[in-house]
Amino acid sequence: MAQRQVLLVEDEPHIAEAIRFILTRAGWSVTVEPNGGAAMARIGALRPAAVILDLMLPGRSGIEILTDLRADPALGGTPVLMLTARGQGRDREAAERAGATAFLAKPFANGDVLAALETIAGSNVTEAAPARAAGR
Repeated sequence: MAQRQVLLVEDEPHIAEAIRFILTRAGWSVTVEPNGGAAMARIGALRPAAVILDLMLPGRSGIEILTDLRADPALGGTPVLMLTARGQGRDREAAERAGATAFLAKPFANGDVLAALETIAGSNVTEAAPARAAGR
């Protein structure tokens, strides 16, 4: 089976590298985009199984990107895991209103990112879902 593709939109290099490392070890192909202004073009070009999107980014906010993504007929169904350093309720509510599939506040455990990604991308990865379900 081909590697599943995820786009990580994160401007903090240490966080991006940590997430990339964990997901790559779990079999994901990870592309990192540090600039919010370039995120939609990267999503359109890659057509990833899922997007991990930071809330605060240079260029454009994660909420702006998510709003545009959900409005795009070709890309609107892409699962999105929203990350934020601000775990406040209003951030979570804004992400939910914009259409986030799931939400994690920083700091988070590495396993939480992988588990959330596997959960939200499961419906898009039809080949892997039966094998995972049968194995548990």
